[in-house]
Amino acid sequence: MDCLLCGSDQKKIFTRVESFGFPLVYYQCKNCGLIYQSRKESQAANPEFYRRTYRRIYQACEEPTPKDLWVQEQRAQHLNDILRSHLEIFPEKVLDIGASAGILLQQFRNSFGSEVVGVEPGDAYRAYAEESDIEMKESIGALLASEHGKFDLVSMSHVLEHLTEPVEDLKRIKLELLKDGGILLLEVPNFYAHDSYELAHLACYTPHTLREVLKKAGFRLVFLKRHGVPRSKLLNLYLTGVAKVSPEAHGTVEIKNDRFVGLKRNVSMLYRRLMQKISPHKAWLPIPVIDQE
Repeated sequence: MDCLLCGSDQKKIFTRVESFGFPLVYYQCKNCGLIYQSRKESQAANPEFYRRTYRRIYQACEEPTPKDLWVQEQRAQHLNDILRSHLEIFPEKVLDIGASAGILLQQFRNSFGSEVVGVEPGDAYRAYAEESDIEMKESIGALLASEHGKFDLVSMSHVLEHLTEPVEDLKRIKLELLKDGGILLLEVPNFYAHDSYELAHLACYTPHTLREVLKKAGFRLVFLKRHGVPRSKLLNLYLTGVAKVSPEAHGTVEIKNDRFVGLKRNVSMLYRRLMQKISPHKAWLPIPVIDQE
């Protein structure tokens, strides 16, 4: 089994790229259309990668940077605003998987008065969040061992694309971490606008494959937004979704093929290049913290 979505071993090479000096091969599944790295080949599939290597490669240090914190703050406000329109009551207990510096959990705690818990493998980021009195765990296993019970809301912002077994991990969330009637909030790069090809991105999600991976795990997507927050006013760089457990979660799931992925990618990246030329200041918004450094 190879494909991260459907498990098929029928694939073709989609592209070869380089990221942070590492050569990468992205495949396309012939069965479902997902673009992905092979778990057997990827450096990022090693469980120790995120604890020891990830931050040093991506930002040259293990501690949170001003740029990273600013981006997290903007994303947290945007996700909070999206979530409010889908809540009947405020969540009493919130779990953020891949909680990073805990900025999103701070937003939920301040906005909803929720009890918040985070899972973050990076030691320095976990320590940063703990300084704000946020309870943090280094893994899902450690969280389950602490017997926190289940949560009204589970969030995963820019996490799904990093997972080696996204379907199984989502099933685990559904069965072990999410209360009946609970909400799953997630955000991923949009393959039809974002660069996407990165060492740590094991899968490249389109709106179609995001919906299908959730469906296979037993969720139904009740809301999907394409947007560029906080980096662009013109480019839909990201996909934000709100999902709930599907009433048909125990039935057989048929995965639908994502058609014409390469063509759609080419057209969307052509649009991106045009917008960068026509309106560069709206296509790419500045990051104020960088200007101050």
